[in-house]
Amino acid sequence: MRSLGKILSLVVWVIVILASAGLLFAAYSQVLVQPVRFPILSLAGFVFTPLAMFNILLVLLFLVLRSFRFIWLPLLSLVLCYSQIHDCIPFNSPVASKPEESLKILSFNTMSLGRMEKKNGTNAVLEYLKASGADIICLQEYNVSTNKKFVTQADVDKALADYPYRATKLEQGQKNMAHMAIFSKLPVLKTERVNMQRSSNGAMAYQLKWGLDTLLLVNCHLESNKLTSQDKELYEQMIEKHEKEQMKEGMKVLVKKLAEAAAIRAPQADSINSYLARRPYIYKVVCGDFNDIPLSYTHHVLTRQLHDAFTESGRGFGVSYHKNKFLFRIDHLLVSDALKTQNCAVDASIQASDHYPIWAYVEKN
Repeated sequence: MRSLGKILSLVVWVIVILASAGLLFAAYSQVLVQPVRFPILSLAGFVFTPLAMFNILLVLLFLVLRSFRFIWLPLLSLVLCYSQIHDCIPFNSPVASKPEESLKILSFNTMSLGRMEKKNGTNAVLEYLKASGADIICLQEYNVSTNKKFVTQADVDKALADYPYRATKLEQGQKNMAHMAIFSKLPVLKTERVNMQRSSNGAMAYQLKWGLDTLLLVNCHLESNKLTSQDKELYEQMIEKHEKEQMKEGMKVLVKKLAEAAAIRAPQADSINSYLARRPYIYKVVCGDFNDIPLSYTHHVLTRQLHDAFTESGRGFGVSYHKNKFLFRIDHLLVSDALKTQNCAVDASIQASDHYPIWAYVEKN
């Protein structure tokens, strides 16, 4: 019995050490791992939440069993990861109304304005944007049709007539930016592309006149994970059926594609960070579809000069991508230290796209 007790104690210690070490690595992987060199290890942030929940369960179990010699390690790891837990699941109090002198900034990957569909002559995305009350709207995957059965530029102009300043057309040769757009109630002084590694996606920068000041806003759509509809269906089946062979094959495909995309996004994030560092403005905003989670190298690099609006004033998980059981917050809104945010939210009221919009009130700090 004494030998059995030692073996059992050893097994528990191994589980506790692995769970705590795994949690700490997942929490700090965005700092420790460069995705270009170690793309697979850079995905550790995806398992942070389940590992945190497992460590919490261990703490509760050891409390119930009064096994206090085991409890300190998972408890310590959770304390050391408090900042990352708050990044992933913040709980902030909302304000009752829009703060005076603030801007409502909204970012939305529209999936080509909900595939440019019209029902009874209206488009759900345009109706949502029209009623949003936003002062600045940044869109990714923006497209219009020349066929009047679908959304045309005339439909957009009519629905968003309250936004006199916009940038939806490109300079010659900038084909990759065709899916980016901004609609603003503030004058757009200048529009330029942020140079980065060749990609089907990218980032556009806008200088906006904000009273006597200039607001620099970067609207980005970083490298997609390139998951096909078959890949997404495979993932959904993995979650539902838990078949061993299917899970093994599915994980190989998913990890490979996610790792490849992470390695491309890393220098894109570096390029945006360098672009911001070279601009003298104190009021800066970066928003859009990062295709990456809060605990990622991409998010870590872009929050060196900025802070996350959802972490500062949001609540809950803030899932922004919601199709095929891929439930992650990959759309973000970041602001400089000279700005503060209120009521940042991911709005799940509109289902026309595979993303939900994210918005916040932004005011001078």
